[in-house]
Amino acid sequence: MKFLLMLHMNPSAWEALTEDERQAVMNAHEGFMAAIRESGEFINTQALADPSTARVVRVRDGVPVVSDGPYIETKEFLAGYYLVDCESQARALELASMIPDAAVPGMGVEVRQIMFDAGMEM
Repeated sequence: MKFLLMLHMNPSAWEALTEDERQAVMNAHEGFMAAIRESGEFINTQALADPSTARVVRVRDGVPVVSDGPYIETKEFLAGYYLVDCESQARALELASMIPDAAVPGMGVEVRQIMFDAGMEM
């Protein structure tokens, strides 16, 4: 079963950490990636650019209209994700709890099962 483990960033919570605490979170991601590679559950991970660089595309009357993003105002934003392949949702939740961001007050990791997967084989 494939799951997307989405990292939700809260800039206020992140900025409340010391530089050493932020570095510890970043370093812990390396350990997490090593562990899920070794277990064979790792598929992919990506970090996303700051939401201030986002653009939203809507088509109105057949014409694309591009506006500055992000789509909605929020105190949190999607900062990145891990795509994993594991045996169950319980295991996906266990993996999510190992992601260092989950331990930062004000931040979290959302777990969602992949329902449709179309990749390079298309």
